[in-house]
Amino acid sequence: MQHLVYFFLFLSSSIFSQEIIEPIFIKKSSLQVETLVAVDNFNTQYYINNNIFNKANTNKTITYNNLQLGNLESANPFNPLKINLFYKDFNTVIILDNRLAEIFKIDFNTISDYKNVSHITTGYDNTIWIFNQDTQQLELYDYKTNSSRTQTLPIQTEVLDLKSNYNTCWLLTKKYLYVYNYFGSLLKKMENDGFTSLAESNQNIVLKKDNTLYYLKKNTGNPIPISTPNLLIKQFFVINETLYIYDNETIYKYKIKTI
Repeated sequence: MQHLVYFFLFLSSSIFSQEIIEPIFIKKSSLQVETLVAVDNFNTQYYINNNIFNKANTNKTITYNNLQLGNLESANPFNPLKINLFYKDFNTVIILDNRLAEIFKIDFNTISDYKNVSHITTGYDNTIWIFNQDTQQLELYDYKTNSSRTQTLPIQTEVLDLKSNYNTCWLLTKKYLYVYNYFGSLLKKMENDGFTSLAESNQNIVLKKDNTLYYLKKNTGNPIPISTPNLLIKQFFVINETLYIYDNETIYKYKIKTI
C-alpha cells in the first residue's frame, strides 16, 4: 500500500512538473525604442519611436511619419505587403506597402456608415478586423468596397486586445477570450483569468497576465505558464516556435518547446 501511495505521489509530481514550459535561450540584442512591434524571420525589426513607424534591418532603416494624425496607437506588419497603422485619435487606418509607401487611407469619420473604432488587426485580402465601439461588434471590414463582410454579435464587455491571421481572429475582453473564423462564426469562448494581452503564431497563442506569459495550444483550453525568470515583459510576440520578449532595452529570443 505504501508503494502505491509513493507511485501516485510520483505520478502527480511528474504531471505537475510538465505543466510549465521552459523556453530555450537563443540570444539577446540591445535596442532602445518606445514600442517594439515585431521581428520577422529575416530579423527585420518593426518599431515605433517618437510616433514614427520604423522598419530596420542590417542594411538600412526606413520610416513612415504622419504626425497630423496624432498618436500612432498600433501597427501590424503580419502581412509585410499591407502593413496597417492605426491612429485612434483620428479614427483612421493607413495601409503601407513593404517600402512603407502609403497605398490606402481609411478615415472612418468620413465614410457613410460611420464607425467608432477602438481596435484593429489584419484580415485576408483587402480586409481588416475592426472593433466598433458604438455597436460593440467585431467586423471584418473591406476597405476597397467600404463594406463589412461580416459582423459578430455584440460583445458586452471591455475589449483588451485583438489579434488575427488570415483565417482566425482572437478577441480578448475582460471577461472572455473569443475565437472567430473569417466568416465571423464563433469557434470558441473561454473565460479570461486575468490576461491582458496576447500574441498569435500558427493558430497557437501566448497570453500575458501580470508579468507572466502563458502558452495556449490550438484546440486546447488550458494555458500553460512559460518560465521567464526576472524579465520585465514590455512587449512580446511569437514567430513559429520562437518567442521574443522586449524589456525596454533588450530583445530576448527564445525557442519554445511545446507540449
